[in-house]
Amino acid sequence: MGRAKTPTYNVPFRRRREGKTNYQKRLALVKSNKTRMVIRKTNRSVIVQFVNYDKQGDKTLLIINGNTLEKKYGWPSKRNVYTSYLAGLMASKFAKEKKINDFVVDLGLAKAKKNGVLFGAVLGAIDGGLNTNFDQSVLPKEKMKNIPEKYGKKFEEVKKSILGK
Repeated sequence: MGRAKTPTYNVPFRRRREGKTNYQKRLALVKSNKTRMVIRKTNRSVIVQFVNYDKQGDKTLLIINGNTLEKKYGWPSKRNVYTSYLAGLMASKFAKEKKINDFVVDLGLAKAKKNGVLFGAVLGAIDGGLNTNFDQSVLPKEKMKNIPEKYGKKFEEVKKSILGK
């Protein structure tokens, strides 16, 4: 019996092994040649980033999270639909300044749930004037119409100050 000339097992990429990256999904997003709106939720906050692909590594154009809203507008940083909506709205304002008009949504490995926190940021970006090819039925439009009393006035104040009205 001779020596093996090829390995019998190919080790997957490290980020795939760790469960951090789905390379098929990432490749499809990168092939679109559009800026990606990367939305991540942590245990305490929501993070919205606009990222462009580059051969040397992705270039992050801007980052908005719940802490930014808390420092700038006094909005309580929570991980809910209202915070993600305001983060998406604020991110769209800065994205327009950087001449970004279209984007594709990158949710990563998070499960896409109808009316979920992640889609609140997408709705905020759309309301902020950015364009995307996206199914409107999953956006939390009903939740945004029925804002609880504890957020009501403050939400409208922050929304107006972000939009500059």
